[in-house]
Amino acid sequence: MAVFEDEAGQGLRPPKARTWAPRGRTPVVRVTGKGYGRVNLAGLVCLRPECRTRLIYRTVRRGRPGEVKGVGPRHFAGLLDAAHAQLGGKIVLVWDNDHRHLSAAMRALIEARRSRLTVFQCRLMPRS
Repeated sequence: MAVFEDEAGQGLRPPKARTWAPRGRTPVVRVTGKGYGRVNLAGLVCLRPECRTRLIYRTVRRGRPGEVKGVGPRHFAGLLDAAHAQLGGKIVLVWDNDHRHLSAAMRALIEARRSRLTVFQCRLMPRS
C-alpha cells in the first residue's frame, strides 16, 4: 500500500480585516480572549491498485505557551499505527523533507516499525 503523508496547521485567531458594509456603517468585529491556540492536522492518502483510496488523519489542538506548534513524532507514531491497523499489511510511506521528518526521534520511530514500514523521502530539485 502506497501512503503519501503531509501536515498542515491553522491558527484559531479570528481575522482582523475590512469587509463590506453600507456606506457610513463601519463593521466592527469583536474579539474576546487572548490565546486561541492552533489546530494541526497530519493526514495519509492511502493508495492500492483496484481498491478505494483512503484518507486517514489525526488532529492535534495546541495553544498553551511552550507547546510545540506542529505534529510531533509521538503523533506520527499514533497515525502510522492506526493506518497499519486499518490497512493491514506493509506500508510504503512517501513524505517531504520537512525538518520533523529528518529528526533523530523520527528515525527511531521508523526503525522501530521497519518490519512493516518503508519510507521514501522526496528530494525536491532546486529551481533553475
